[in-house]
Amino acid sequence: MANYTAADIKALRDRTGAGMMAVKKALDEAQGDQAKAIEILRVKGLKSASKREDRSTSDGLVATHVENGVGTMIELNSETDFVAKSDKFGQLADEVLKLAVEAKADSAEALLDSEADGKKVSEFIAEQGAVLGEKVVLRRVGRVEGSKVDSYLHRTNPDLPPQVGVLFAYEGDDDEAAHDVAVHIAAMTPTYFSREDVPADVVEKERSIALETSKNEGKPEQAIPKIVEGRVNAFFKDNCLLDQPFAKEPKKSVQTILDEAKVKPLGFQRFRVGS
Repeated sequence: MANYTAADIKALRDRTGAGMMAVKKALDEAQGDQAKAIEILRVKGLKSASKREDRSTSDGLVATHVENGVGTMIELNSETDFVAKSDKFGQLADEVLKLAVEAKADSAEALLDSEADGKKVSEFIAEQGAVLGEKVVLRRVGRVEGSKVDSYLHRTNPDLPPQVGVLFAYEGDDDEAAHDVAVHIAAMTPTYFSREDVPADVVEKERSIALETSKNEGKPEQAIPKIVEGRVNAFFKDNCLLDQPFAKEPKKSVQTILDEAKVKPLGFQRFRVGS
């Protein structure tokens, strides 16, 4: 006769998120010992997780935390949107984000290699993924600092958790203008902060493509240098935040909008799940 009750089953399910049959089997094997049953569930779950190593993790969520001029953001991935929108996955993301804040992590590698409660964060995430029944991956961690940091989260699907996250660090008192820029970043996907941040080899490649394109189009030789510079500038406007036309007022650049609001931009991070 089983030496555990229905209340024990419920308690173990609440603690682990595992299915009823899995919980009952673990309690049977552990002879009713809750702690041992949890260990059995973790071991079995991790074995299953190892079989899922090659599976893709294209779903998930983005979460942010802002405090005292420091913004931290994580992207936590799952295999399916079913798990991504579950309460358990949301709770796991909150725990991982908290660990990122405490560790002052600025990369996934740094956080995964840090320790919490005597174990590496990478092991903690693997164990929790095993309980959820899917491969769970911490894909990215971002961190920005400034006098102030604005955070913006966007749901691309109302049935799913936030898929796009932005942190925008700045100095100044016009918080509304700063938030508008954070929303702009979410929508317009800048790759670089300013044109000075674009690697020299990237600029040279764009200049080379513009030159070759102009020649192939049969442009007049004397006009080519000006055409090339125009196309390189167009690249900056497409890819550099401060050069981009502001989403709400396209006739003005983001830099102009910030100058008018007396806001000094310091940096940003933008994550989109799976990209």
